[in-house]
Amino acid sequence: MGERDIERDYRVNQQIRAKDVMLIDEAGEQLGVQPLRGALEKAWDLGLDLVEVAPQLDPPVCRILDYGRFRYVQERKQREARRGSSRTGVLREVRLRPRIGEHDIQAKLKQVKRLLAEGNKVRVSVRFRGREITHPELGFSLLRACTERLKEISKLERAPAMEGRFLSVILSPAPAWREAQKGSQKASVSDQTEDQIGETEDQDSPGGVQTV
Repeated sequence: MGERDIERDYRVNQQIRAKDVMLIDEAGEQLGVQPLRGALEKAWDLGLDLVEVAPQLDPPVCRILDYGRFRYVQERKQREARRGSSRTGVLREVRLRPRIGEHDIQAKLKQVKRLLAEGNKVRVSVRFRGREITHPELGFSLLRACTERLKEISKLERAPAMEGRFLSVILSPAPAWREAQKGSQKASVSDQTEDQIGETEDQDSPGGVQTV
């Protein structure tokens, strides 16, 4: 799958509807026609995903791969292509695990808040490993808790949605909060400028007398 393929919508894991699939393993070897359930178990046992790459065929062709890594690589290339034109207003991502501890949640939410303050949209994703994928309710519960704790500073751009082994929401800065952040930043710059002017006046005062 090439760079342009990231723009397609792939059926991944439980999204695949076919009863049987033509399976290609993680090394690119064709394993022949297999029941969907068996193909899914092979992928999960490897900690990978089953991705439908040729739905138009009968049976459809599915490949075992790390869909999250594939998506990450493509998004990183897109970010690098945009770098230099603007460092704000882009989609950033913060990842969580289904059984993340409270201390780690606080650190991740602090990171989300910083990205929102910069004017970015943020995808908050829960990454499932192995058979964690069979308990998506853990991810839904975690994302609900996170969005509730961020509701004063963000608005929900996209409701929770599964993408391979990721369950994600997209948040954008709440307009009123974003404007308040801009005002705070301007005030901080103004205070720093006044301090610098004061320091210059102090240096110019005769005998080292500080100007009050």
